Amino acid sequence: MFYYSVKSGTKALNAIVIAIAASIISMLLLFSGWTEGIEAKTWDWRVKLFAKPGIATDRIAVILLDQNSLDWASKENAWPWPWPRVAYGAILEFLNRGGASAAALDVLFTEPSSYGPDDDQALVAGCKILGKVAGAAGLGTEGNTSVWPEKAKNPEIKITGSKNSELVEKLTKKFATFPHPDVAEGFKIIANVDQNPDSDGIYRRVESIKFFAGKPMPLLGFSAFIASLDNEAEIKAEGNKLRILNHKIPIDKDGKTILRFRGKSGTHKIYSAAAIIRSEIQIRNGEKPQLDPSVFKDKFIFFGFSAKGLFDNKPVPVSEAYPGVEVNATFLDNLLSGDFIKGTPRIYDVCFILIMILTCSFTLTFFKSPVKSLLLAMIFAAIPGGLCLVSYEAGYWTQFVIPEIAVIITVTLSLVVNFATEGVHKQFIKNAFQQYLNPAVIEQILQNPDKLKLGGVKRELSIFFSDVQGFTTISEALDPEALTALLNDYLSAMTDIIHEEGGTVDKYEGDAIIAFWNAPLDVPDHAYRAVKAALRCQTRLAELRPVYKQRTGKDLYMRVGLNTGFAVVGNMGSKDRFDYTMLGDSVNLAARLEGVNKEFGTYTMVSAETMKQAGDSFGFRELGRVAVVGKKEAVVIYEPIEKPEFEEKSDTVDTFLKGLYYYYSGDFDSAISIFSGIKSIDPPASKYIIKCEELKESGVPSDGWKGVWVMTSK
Repeated sequence: MFYYSVKSGTKALNAIVIAIAASIISMLLLFSGWTEGIEAKTWDWRVKLFAKPGIATDRIAVILLDQNSLDWASKENAWPWPWPRVAYGAILEFLNRGGASAAALDVLFTEPSSYGPDDDQALVAGCKILGKVAGAAGLGTEGNTSVWPEKAKNPEIKITGSKNSELVEKLTKKFATFPHPDVAEGFKIIANVDQNPDSDGIYRRVESIKFFAGKPMPLLGFSAFIASLDNEAEIKAEGNKLRILNHKIPIDKDGKTILRFRGKSGTHKIYSAAAIIRSEIQIRNGEKPQLDPSVFKDKFIFFGFSAKGLFDNKPVPVSEAYPGVEVNATFLDNLLSGDFIKGTPRIYDVCFILIMILTCSFTLTFFKSPVKSLLLAMIFAAIPGGLCLVSYEAGYWTQFVIPEIAVIITVTLSLVVNFATEGVHKQFIKNAFQQYLNPAVIEQILQNPDKLKLGGVKRELSIFFSDVQGFTTISEALDPEALTALLNDYLSAMTDIIHEEGGTVDKYEGDAIIAFWNAPLDVPDHAYRAVKAALRCQTRLAELRPVYKQRTGKDLYMRVGLNTGFAVVGNMGSKDRFDYTMLGDSVNLAARLEGVNKEFGTYTMVSAETMKQAGDSFGFRELGRVAVVGKKEAVVIYEPIEKPEFEEKSDTVDTFLKGLYYYYSGDFDSAISIFSGIKSIDPPASKYIIKCEELKESGVPSDGWKGVWVMTSK
């Protein structure tokens, strides 16, 4: 219906405006970075929710110098802090006994031992016994050197790939704090342990590799893996990832990698440094050790601090005080498990946000029910959160805050606009109904809502079907706006006449008008009213024809079919959607008569019953007997003509009726002769000449001929 199209267009425009507004706000928030702090907090919640051991978690263990170890060393060995380096040598020898894959010491040995050179050598000896030990160094804007120390001999690490130079330039540091030369010579690899937290002080990302003095310095967790290799390491920089052997490390534009935390401190098996040293002493004394060294078989071991006074606890998503060495253990765990978290590309975030906004805007704008709108709003609000949870499991950090804000903005704007325009829409609907529905029907519905119930009654109606000749061709030559304007003007002009004559417009089907008289209110002279409305419509269209020709380049003609008969009329459809309409054979015949006009060259045609009930206020000339498609029984059809015009055309009408008499008789030659006299001024006569010629050629015998023109199309 027309009012629905107008409302739909308005709603679509509202939805587009809402989507544009929400998109602008969301993109400003996304690219400004204003919500990054909140986004990070929601990420921490996801990490806590999904943190669990990975497939390589059991291959990693951590030795912590905790408060109990400090107390034990002070009491049993009279070791003050810092410990003598022989203690670390003992730990490394114990790991070697157990067959550890590699060890990483998160300890900066920047000064010579206060216990003398032999103490330094005890640590070096332990390193060489195990053979696969990563030592710690710090990189930054300050340090004890700007050149690579001679005794710090890292294994050859090749950085290849298209992103090599770009990566080196971005991650190169000018200063470093290296282990003392007497200690550095014992390490297989010197690793970087300096990392910066996110802007809120939480460690979520690490730089897997940095560069100093032209050489790569992998993160301690990365170095532990490299130390375990027998051959030189080759790291390939490929797009947004690094590759070593068959392991991939995703990196962002800053060279950082998002860690997948396994849980709180202790998820990787933790051992006390005191227990390790005590066990090594017991083995050297020939005693049964407190701890069997085989527990470290084929494992990567990290040594670090957790005692509060040593200040190496860091805030991470799963804990406010997380030993820094466990951050490195987490990196190696992710590397071996192959499940680092990847950041989603910015284009993905933009597309997802825009899709959410558009879907939400159009869906909510077109929903009328407040309950359904609220339910849909809740569903849309849950989508970003649900997607974030699914994405985490798949290994991606998907934005939550901006999409959620985008949904909230869109939902709010949609509900506000719907509320603000509902009154306007209701008034518009009322006005639109008045354009095609008899005002009396509207009044009856307003006074008696029961009229909206489904059901119908059988009543005698005068039924009107009209259609514009060649409208498809006309519509193809116009743009949508011009076509809509033309159609609105034409339908309004015709509808006004139908209403003035007491008719009810059933519906519009494109350019077609379907109407009827004598329902829902009684119209005693309904046949007369219908015929008068049809002739008035033709007269009005003739007046408008020059105007329409200027707009379309073509003359507009309307064909009308009228029939009077019984039909079922009432509200028909479903309980949620119905129309006040009509059904029955009488309706079908009226529709067929509209199309039969094409065969006779006429523009208004009525059935015999309509002619009979319309009275003598009009002139009617008989056009013939036809059998329309779908009916075997022939009906007599007439062309209604205003009385003055009918009298002017009386000679032509009389001549036509003579020719029709011969046609009925089967004397086609005589019929052709009569019709030929008026063919230049009377289209039906011309049509009959063609029909007679066709019948002569087909060999239709005059015997049994009833003069019925059988229609083969609608």
